[in-house]
Amino acid sequence: MKIFAGSKSKKLASQIAKSAGLEIGNSTIINFSDGEFEVAYEETVRGAHVFIVQSTVPPADNLMELLMMIDAAKRASAYKVVAVMPYFGFARQDRKDRPRVAIGAKLVANLLMAAGVDRIMTMDLHADQIQGFFDVPVDHLYGSSVLLPYLKGLNLDNLVIASPDMGGSKRANTYSKYLHAGLAICHKRRERPNVVGEMTAIGDVEGKNVVIIDDMIDTAGTITKAADMLKAKGALSVRAIATHAVLSGPAYERIEGSELEEVLFTDSIQLDNASPKIKTLTIADIFAKTILNVYNNESISSTFII
Repeated sequence: MKIFAGSKSKKLASQIAKSAGLEIGNSTIINFSDGEFEVAYEETVRGAHVFIVQSTVPPADNLMELLMMIDAAKRASAYKVVAVMPYFGFARQDRKDRPRVAIGAKLVANLLMAAGVDRIMTMDLHADQIQGFFDVPVDHLYGSSVLLPYLKGLNLDNLVIASPDMGGSKRANTYSKYLHAGLAICHKRRERPNVVGEMTAIGDVEGKNVVIIDDMIDTAGTITKAADMLKAKGALSVRAIATHAVLSGPAYERIEGSELEEVLFTDSIQLDNASPKIKTLTIADIFAKTILNVYNNESISSTFII
């Protein structure tokens, strides 16, 4: 068994390998002046189970790098190649929501299988049905394994779990039942992609400590607008918890200027900047345990909390 790191997930891959009792494999990337690059393994992978850790954000270059690493491993006679994708880029494009658009998540699945991947490991897909886009096994892990224990440890009174939109209500309801907390749903109307118009809350939040649950935070427009709205409706405090810290564009500035007391992420995406409001929890142990269980043909369901 060998674990290799893509260029976007070197820190997480090192932690996963350490937790699994292994060393990161030796691989290199050669960059050409026109933007083309070449990947190579600097050690034999013949007959090995190869696990490649790479979150595909920003998606284009990092996805191409992952595809080339898979292809290189297959051509070097690896026995099995597993793509470990803590964050799965293009997952928001899981269906045709308007005419003449691509289903990006399905295209990515096709590309990964064409490259020769034997298995996918990922966490908190934007849409669960993406697992069905693959004709190889998909291990879909959940950030709740590390996020829920932290949330329980806060010992917040009058806790309410909130969803930032209708689409996340199932996830919020699951957290609410597990924590025996109240539930609120924020209803939003988008003016255009990444721009939120009007927003209101369904549920009682006055005098409550509210935690907004989501799978990812991108530009932070929705989450900060929801936090400000909930605070205006009488919430004692507002926090946000999400698995993936995409945090593009003005996200950091919006979080800093919002009513959010704290924003908690996993380290599925390596953060480039720091903020006193942002905290991350590592998912290295979860992926390490899953990798070992898959290699040893053991069940992975013990990693799930909910």
